[in-house]
Amino acid sequence: MSTVYIGSYTSWGNPPGPGFQVGTVDSATGKLTITNTVNGIADPSWFVFSRDRKVLYTTIESDPGKITAFSIADPQRPKVLNSANVNGAAPTHASIHGNYLLAANYTSGSVSVLSLQADGRVGAVTDVVTHTGGSRAAHAHQVVTDPSGRWIVAVDLGTDSVYVYGISSTGKLKLNQQLALPTGLGPRHLTFHPNGRYAYVLGELRSEVTVLAWDSAAGKFTAGQVISTLGGATPPENYPGEIQISPDGRFVYATNRGHESLAQFTVCESGKTLEFVSTTPTGGSWPRHFTFDPSGTRVYVSNQRAGTINWLPRDPATGKLGASVVTAKVGNVGIVSFK
Repeated sequence: MSTVYIGSYTSWGNPPGPGFQVGTVDSATGKLTITNTVNGIADPSWFVFSRDRKVLYTTIESDPGKITAFSIADPQRPKVLNSANVNGAAPTHASIHGNYLLAANYTSGSVSVLSLQADGRVGAVTDVVTHTGGSRAAHAHQVVTDPSGRWIVAVDLGTDSVYVYGISSTGKLKLNQQLALPTGLGPRHLTFHPNGRYAYVLGELRSEVTVLAWDSAAGKFTAGQVISTLGGATPPENYPGEIQISPDGRFVYATNRGHESLAQFTVCESGKTLEFVSTTPTGGSWPRHFTFDPSGTRVYVSNQRAGTINWLPRDPATGKLGASVVTAKVGNVGIVSFK
């Protein structure tokens, strides 16, 4: 059995979600069973683990935005350690960089850096940077560390840009590059190739993936191939949500919200290009997020508007996905994470 953590939006939706839940996944059957609801957690939209995986952090996507830390010494019974303001509005993504937590604040269009204490509690904000330089209002949607561990990379849907920052030992950010992508692309999330030389950024507003060459020595991206998440099809409404690369670096997947599918790409030329393979129905409406199970043989999809978590079988050799199976019902579900 594996432990999973499930986040859903509580302040809106039809119906609103229950918030923060815990479940188990049977590795033999794939069935996900809800085992616990942690009361009083509003709008937990993203999960990230401490390096030792003993502490779980969640974004509280509110205004003012917060990060809440949980001890998961008992994985099935998370215990609140503390909460801290991010000095921004609606944090929608978070990640860990050394002894700091990074938060992407959607509504305020900013990135926050917070210190982490030795016991895993969230400490003080050490820096906040607000994105500028786009044709629309800034909406930071993701912030991660590059594979070299040196640079902070933030993706902004509103400014159509990817920002690269250096970070000091005291948690201060310094802009190194603002890569401007085509106006109206709406870059939402990116994922790095395991070789550390390429990244794939998902355009929410154009249903496209852009391949970025990454120079870790200089801390700079160069834009390359652009490829549709729909293989040429254009539905009336489609807004891609999540992008990830398989653990072996051979396949890239992206959710299509509207087309209600997972797009599969084959990675070519050591990561330089992608080849569209197919789309597979997710079995529900508005697939916001997906994740691989520990074996890489199943993909768990959060179908937000349908209020379902579905899993799809995956062949690691070919990357092909099979028919989806409904495994749990969670209103306004946004994310599932395996411990």
